Amino acid sequence: MTRSIKELLSGVEVEWRKLGDVAEIKRGKRVVKSQLKNSEKYPVYQNSMTPLGYYHEYNVQADTTFVISAGAAGEIGYSDIDFWAADDVYFFLTPNGIINKFIYYFLLTRHHKITSQVRRASVPRLSKKVIEKLQIPIPPLDIQKEIVRILDAFTELTTELTTELTTELTARKKQYAYYRDRLLAFDEGEVEWRKLGDEEYVAIENNKRKPVKASLRNPGNIPYYGANNIQDYVDGYTHVGEYVLIAEDGSKSLENYSIQYSKGKFWANNHVHVIKGTSKLNTKFLYYYLQTFNFMPYLSGGDRAKLTKTKMLEIPIPIPLLEKQKEIVAILDKFDALTNSITEGLPREIELRQKQYGYYRDRLLNFRR
Repeated sequence: MTRSIKELLSGVEVEWRKLGDVAEIKRGKRVVKSQLKNSEKYPVYQNSMTPLGYYHEYNVQADTTFVISAGAAGEIGYSDIDFWAADDVYFFLTPNGIINKFIYYFLLTRHHKITSQVRRASVPRLSKKVIEKLQIPIPPLDIQKEIVRILDAFTELTTELTTELTTELTARKKQYAYYRDRLLAFDEGEVEWRKLGDEEYVAIENNKRKPVKASLRNPGNIPYYGANNIQDYVDGYTHVGEYVLIAEDGSKSLENYSIQYSKGKFWANNHVHVIKGTSKLNTKFLYYYLQTFNFMPYLSGGDRAKLTKTKMLEIPIPIPLLEKQKEIVAILDKFDALTNSITEGLPREIELRQKQYGYYRDRLLNFRR
């Protein structure tokens, strides 16, 4: 691949032009949402890369690149079928001598630059002027065709491999959940049961929590936790050590309630309960167990469900022997690394495939100016 890239681009002369000078940039037209039906043929793109619905007619022909200008502003798409572009979509009509899909692949290499110029408001927006002023290379037509051919083939291969890995990852997650639930399902009389409010086994450290508005946070490298994982990275911390964080309110899912594990320094806001095991309870064991627990009966408040501290203290927890706790943690740590770790296992492999694709795409489209 590396040699073919060098050979392909060796001695190639390109002209750099503004995108607005070499392509006609047109805006889509709003369609009434009530007229969209899943049974219709043509996808409708509005403010994301997920079709808003399907329409009985199209206003853009197949093989066209487009950019979202509101909502997911700056996202770059390409359709190989006819579609309807709504009014938050800009699409490109290219003359003979410029392949539309070549523009798509090149714009992907400028995605960060495009999104950096999105105006942030209640609805993020991208100005047409930003798109028009983008400088793009115009190599000879045969070079454009060859680059598109290579990237099409590489995209297809990457997609196939990612799909296979994702399928395998889904299967492993189900397997992990099965063995985790089996390991943490104790028969009556097998272990002693206590409650989270039992200070002999659990320490509650909610009093150290401190919410800080985003505009007032000092940037740093310490994770800032909310109800659903890390919200930001800040300078300073509220806690240091090994802890379990349970959503107090705002969990994305009530059935799979938000439980987080943190080790080291971190900052906790007031949307999480902060707890840890004492010398008689392994904190990581507690974390794994709470992942299997049904929190629904302990929540109050309907759609704005909340786990109050009073209710949290009533949650029952099993207390096997410490050696048994460590054994279970060791087994589940291995499963977790293979299934969920971003530094090893399948998630890492999927990430590497995507980075490899991006690397070769950028090299193919790295023309000298």
